[in-house]
Amino acid sequence: MDFTPPAHALRQRLSLLFILGASLTLSVVLITLRVFMTHQLTFIFLLWNLFLALIPFGMSTMLGTAAGPLRARVLLPVGAVWMLFFPNAPYILTDLFHLEPRVGVPYWYDLALILSCAWNGLMLAYASLLDMQALVQRRLGVAASWLFATIALMLSSFGVYLGRYMRFNSWDVITNPLELFYDILNRVLHPFAHRGTWGVTLLFGVFLLLGYMTVRQLGRVDSTASTD
Repeated sequence: MDFTPPAHALRQRLSLLFILGASLTLSVVLITLRVFMTHQLTFIFLLWNLFLALIPFGMSTMLGTAAGPLRARVLLPVGAVWMLFFPNAPYILTDLFHLEPRVGVPYWYDLALILSCAWNGLMLAYASLLDMQALVQRRLGVAASWLFATIALMLSSFGVYLGRYMRFNSWDVITNPLELFYDILNRVLHPFAHRGTWGVTLLFGVFLLLGYMTVRQLGRVDSTASTD
Protein backbone atom coordinates (compact mmCIF):
# COMPACT_ATOMS: atom_id res chain seq x y z
CA MET A 1 0.00 0.00 0.00
CA ASP A 2 1.30 3.47 -0.92
CA PHE A 3 1.28 5.89 2.02
CA THR A 4 2.79 8.82 0.10
CA PRO A 5 0.81 11.99 0.89
CA PRO A 6 -1.43 13.05 -2.03
CA ALA A 7 -0.42 15.99 -4.18
CA HIS A 8 -3.18 18.28 -2.88
CA ALA A 9 -2.07 17.61 0.72
CA LEU A 10 1.48 18.60 -0.16
CA ARG A 11 0.23 21.75 -1.89
CA GLN A 12 -1.78 22.66 1.20
CA ARG A 13 1.27 22.06 3.38
CA LEU A 14 3.43 24.28 1.18
CA SER A 15 0.79 27.01 1.24
CA LEU A 16 0.65 26.81 5.03
CA LEU A 17 4.43 26.97 5.29
CA PHE A 18 4.49 30.01 3.01
CA ILE A 19 1.86 31.89 5.04
CA LEU A 20 3.43 31.01 8.39
CA GLY A 21 6.84 31.93 7.01
CA ALA A 22 5.57 35.34 5.89
CA SER A 23 3.95 35.95 9.27
CA LEU A 24 7.08 34.92 11.15
CA THR A 25 9.15 37.16 8.88
CA LEU A 26 6.95 40.09 9.86
CA SER A 27 7.62 39.41 13.55
CA VAL A 28 11.36 39.16 12.96
CA VAL A 29 11.38 42.41 10.95
CA LEU A 30 9.42 44.24 13.67
CA ILE A 31 11.82 43.04 16.35
CA THR A 32 14.86 43.93 14.24
CA LEU A 33 13.58 47.41 13.40
CA ARG A 34 12.90 48.04 17.07
CA VAL A 35 16.50 47.19 17.93
CA PHE A 36 17.71 49.70 15.32
CA MET A 37 15.27 52.38 16.50
CA THR A 38 16.03 52.10 20.21
CA HIS A 39 19.51 50.52 20.27
CA GLN A 40 18.09 48.20 22.93
CA LEU A 41 17.43 44.46 23.02
CA THR A 42 14.16 44.77 24.93
CA PHE A 43 12.12 42.25 22.93
CA ILE A 44 14.91 40.17 21.45
CA PHE A 45 13.83 37.28 23.70
CA LEU A 46 10.75 36.90 21.49
CA LEU A 47 12.98 35.46 18.76
CA TRP A 48 13.91 32.61 21.12
CA ASN A 49 10.26 32.12 22.06
CA LEU A 50 9.31 31.88 18.38
CA PHE A 51 12.06 29.34 17.81
CA LEU A 52 10.73 27.21 20.68
CA ALA A 53 7.22 27.49 19.21
CA LEU A 54 8.55 26.16 15.90
CA ILE A 55 9.86 22.94 17.48
CA PRO A 56 6.49 21.20 18.01
CA PHE A 57 5.28 22.39 14.60
CA GLY A 58 8.41 21.00 12.97
CA MET A 59 7.96 17.67 14.73
CA SER A 60 4.28 17.37 13.84
CA THR A 61 5.03 18.31 10.23
CA MET A 62 7.58 15.52 9.94
CA LEU A 63 5.14 13.04 11.47
CA GLY A 64 2.20 14.26 9.40
CA THR A 65 4.04 14.08 6.08
CA ALA A 66 5.78 10.76 6.71
CA ALA A 67 5.72 8.53 3.64
CA GLY A 68 4.81 5.37 5.56
CA PRO A 69 2.70 4.28 8.53
CA LEU A 70 4.18 5.28 11.88
CA ARG A 71 4.80 2.50 14.34
CA ALA A 72 3.80 2.96 17.97
CA ARG A 73 7.41 2.63 19.12
CA VAL A 74 8.20 5.74 17.05
CA LEU A 75 4.98 7.70 17.49
CA LEU A 76 4.74 7.41 21.28
CA PRO A 77 8.20 8.75 22.25
CA VAL A 78 8.12 11.44 19.57
CA GLY A 79 4.61 12.39 20.70
CA ALA A 80 5.85 12.67 24.28
CA VAL A 81 8.64 15.02 23.23
CA TRP A 82 6.12 16.97 21.14
CA MET A 83 3.89 17.38 24.20
CA LEU A 84 6.87 18.57 26.22
CA PHE A 85 7.57 21.41 23.78
CA PHE A 86 3.99 22.12 22.72
CA PRO A 87 3.23 24.66 25.53
CA ASN A 88 6.01 26.91 24.18
CA ALA A 89 3.75 27.89 21.28
CA PRO A 90 0.68 29.26 23.13
CA TYR A 91 2.99 30.55 25.88
CA ILE A 92 3.84 33.53 23.65
CA LEU A 93 0.32 34.85 24.24
CA THR A 94 1.37 35.66 27.80
CA ASP A 95 4.18 37.89 26.52
CA LEU A 96 1.48 40.55 26.30
CA PHE A 97 2.36 41.03 29.99
CA HIS A 98 5.46 42.88 28.77
CA LEU A 99 3.44 45.57 26.98
CA GLU A 100 3.90 49.02 28.54
CA PRO A 101 4.79 52.51 27.28
CA ARG A 102 8.51 52.84 26.64
CA VAL A 103 10.68 55.75 25.55
CA GLY A 104 11.99 55.71 21.99
CA VAL A 105 9.23 53.72 20.27
CA PRO A 106 5.48 54.30 19.83
CA TYR A 107 3.19 52.30 22.10
CA TRP A 108 1.24 51.05 19.08
CA TYR A 109 4.42 49.67 17.55
CA ASP A 110 5.16 47.51 20.57
CA LEU A 111 1.53 46.40 20.60
CA ALA A 112 1.76 45.31 16.96
CA LEU A 113 5.10 43.60 17.59
CA ILE A 114 3.91 41.52 20.56
CA LEU A 115 0.56 40.74 18.94
CA SER A 116 2.38 39.51 15.84
CA CYS A 117 4.51 37.14 17.90
CA ALA A 118 1.52 36.00 19.98
CA TRP A 119 -0.48 35.32 16.84
CA ASN A 120 2.35 33.28 15.37
CA GLY A 121 2.66 31.26 18.55
CA LEU A 122 -1.06 30.52 18.56
CA MET A 123 -1.19 29.58 14.87
CA LEU A 124 1.87 27.34 15.19
CA ALA A 125 0.19 25.63 18.14
CA TYR A 126 -3.06 25.04 16.24
CA ALA A 127 -1.32 23.90 13.07
CA SER A 128 0.78 21.46 15.06
CA LEU A 129 -2.21 20.14 16.98
CA LEU A 130 -4.11 19.62 13.73
CA ASP A 131 -1.33 17.32 12.55
CA MET A 132 -1.21 15.36 15.79
CA GLN A 133 -4.97 15.04 16.05
CA ALA A 134 -5.11 13.69 12.50
CA LEU A 135 -2.55 11.02 13.44
CA VAL A 136 -4.58 9.98 16.48
CA GLN A 137 -7.80 9.98 14.45
CA ARG A 138 -6.34 7.63 11.84
CA ARG A 139 -5.38 5.15 14.55
CA LEU A 140 -8.12 5.50 17.19
CA GLY A 141 -11.06 7.37 15.64
CA VAL A 142 -12.70 10.78 15.89
CA ALA A 143 -13.77 10.64 19.55
CA ALA A 144 -10.30 9.63 20.75
CA SER A 145 -8.71 12.36 18.62
CA TRP A 146 -10.84 15.06 20.23
CA LEU A 147 -10.09 13.68 23.68
CA PHE A 148 -6.40 13.87 22.78
CA ALA A 149 -6.72 17.47 21.51
CA THR A 150 -8.57 18.57 24.65
CA ILE A 151 -6.06 16.94 26.99
CA ALA A 152 -3.15 18.37 24.98
CA LEU A 153 -4.54 21.91 25.24
CA MET A 154 -5.28 21.57 28.96
CA LEU A 155 -1.80 20.19 29.65
CA SER A 156 -0.42 22.98 27.51
CA SER A 157 -2.28 25.53 29.62
CA PHE A 158 -0.79 24.01 32.76
CA GLY A 159 2.61 24.20 31.08
CA VAL A 160 2.03 27.87 30.29
CA TYR A 161 1.28 28.46 33.99
CA LEU A 162 4.47 26.66 34.99
CA GLY A 163 6.45 28.76 32.55
CA ARG A 164 4.93 32.16 33.23
CA TYR A 165 4.41 32.02 36.99
CA MET A 166 6.80 29.30 38.20
CA ARG A 167 9.49 30.15 35.63
CA PHE A 168 10.04 26.55 34.57
CA ASN A 169 10.81 25.64 30.97
CA SER A 170 10.90 22.49 28.85
CA TRP A 171 14.56 21.85 29.67
CA ASP A 172 13.82 21.55 33.39
CA VAL A 173 12.50 18.03 32.79
CA ILE A 174 16.18 17.12 32.37
CA THR A 175 18.07 19.85 34.25
CA ASN A 176 15.77 20.31 37.26
CA PRO A 177 13.38 17.34 37.38
CA LEU A 178 13.04 16.98 41.16
CA GLU A 179 11.93 20.56 41.83
CA LEU A 180 9.61 20.47 38.82
CA PHE A 181 8.05 17.18 39.94
CA TYR A 182 7.65 18.42 43.52
CA ASP A 183 5.91 21.65 42.47
CA ILE A 184 3.56 19.78 40.11
CA LEU A 185 2.76 17.09 42.69
CA ASN A 186 2.14 19.72 45.36
CA ARG A 187 -0.44 21.44 43.16
CA VAL A 188 -2.12 18.18 42.24
CA LEU A 189 -2.38 16.96 45.83
CA HIS A 190 -3.42 20.35 47.26
CA PRO A 191 -5.56 21.99 44.57
CA PHE A 192 -7.46 24.31 46.93
CA ALA A 193 -4.18 25.74 48.20
CA HIS A 194 -3.24 26.65 44.63
CA ARG A 195 -6.48 27.98 43.18
CA GLY A 196 -4.61 30.38 40.92
CA THR A 197 -2.85 27.46 39.27
CA TRP A 198 -6.05 25.71 38.31
CA GLY A 199 -7.87 28.96 37.54
CA VAL A 200 -5.24 29.90 34.97
CA THR A 201 -5.07 26.34 33.61
CA LEU A 202 -8.83 25.96 33.21
CA LEU A 203 -9.54 29.44 31.83
CA PHE A 204 -6.60 29.46 29.43
CA GLY A 205 -7.33 25.88 28.41
CA VAL A 206 -10.97 26.64 27.59
CA PHE A 207 -9.88 29.71 25.63
CA LEU A 208 -7.38 27.67 23.60
CA LEU A 209 -9.90 24.88 23.01
CA LEU A 210 -12.61 27.25 21.78
CA GLY A 211 -10.10 28.97 19.53
CA TYR A 212 -8.96 25.63 18.13
CA MET A 213 -12.54 24.52 17.47
CA THR A 214 -13.20 27.85 15.73
CA VAL A 215 -10.17 27.45 13.45
CA ARG A 216 -11.22 23.92 12.53
CA GLN A 217 -14.79 25.02 11.83
CA LEU A 218 -13.60 27.90 9.66
CA GLY A 219 -11.61 25.38 7.64
CA ARG A 220 -14.70 23.25 7.12
CA VAL A 221 -16.76 26.28 6.07
CA ASP A 222 -14.09 27.19 3.51
CA SER A 223 -13.99 23.62 2.19
CA THR A 224 -17.79 23.50 1.87
CA ALA A 225 -17.89 26.83 0.05
CA SER A 226 -15.22 25.72 -2.41
CA THR A 227 -17.21 22.63 -3.41
CA ASP A 228 -20.52 24.49 -4.08
